[in-house]
Amino acid sequence: MGRLLAVLILALSALASGCVPLVVGTAVGGTMVAADRRSAEVQLTDERIEWTASKGIGPKIGAEGHVNIASYNRTVLLTGETKTEALKEACEKLAAGASDVKNVVNEIQIAAPSSLSSRSNDTYLTGAVKARFVGEQKFNPLYVKVVTESGVVYLMGLVTKKEADDATNIARHVSGVKRVVRIFEFIPDPPPKPASEPPARPASDGAT
Repeated sequence: MGRLLAVLILALSALASGCVPLVVGTAVGGTMVAADRRSAEVQLTDERIEWTASKGIGPKIGAEGHVNIASYNRTVLLTGETKTEALKEACEKLAAGASDVKNVVNEIQIAAPSSLSSRSNDTYLTGAVKARFVGEQKFNPLYVKVVTESGVVYLMGLVTKKEADDATNIARHVSGVKRVVRIFEFIPDPPPKPASEPPARPASDGAT
C-alpha cells in the first residue's frame, strides 16, 4: 500500500504543475482537456503566458532570485524569492505585460533563493495534496491547480464554493503544509437534481 501511495504521489506531482523553476506547465491533451473547466484555447493561452513570462523574468533576476510562474484562466501567480523589492516589482510588470493576462497575484518574498531541499519538499507536498484530493473523492482533482512554495500551498481553479472549501480543508490537513492560499474563481453551484417521482400506478379498468 505504501509503495502504491508513493507511485500515486509521484504521478500526481507531475500532473499538479508544482514548483518547477520558472515555468509551471500543464499538459494539454485528451483526458485533461476534457476534464478541465477551461476551454482548450484558454489552456493553451495559459501555457503561452507562462512561457512568455518566464522568458522575461529568468534573465531579469538571474542569480538574484528564484521565481515560479503559474497561469490559470489567465490569472498569473508568482511565487518564490527575489533579493530586492525592485526585482519583485519588475517580475510583476513582466508577467502583466504578457499577452492576454488579466490579473497577477504577486506572492514573491524578499529573501535569498530557497534551497534545493526546500524546493524538493514543496514538490512532495504538491503531490501529497493532489493525492489526498484523489483519495477524498469530493471533487475532480483536475479542477484545482496546486502550487507549493516554502510549505505554503496555493490553490487555483474554476470551482464552486463547496469545491473550494473541500479543497482548502483537505490541503490544510496534509502534514507539512504551513498555510493555504486560495486564488479561486467561483462558478455557480450546479442546479439540484429533481426529486425522483414515484412510479405511476397502472390505470384501473373498473373491474372488481
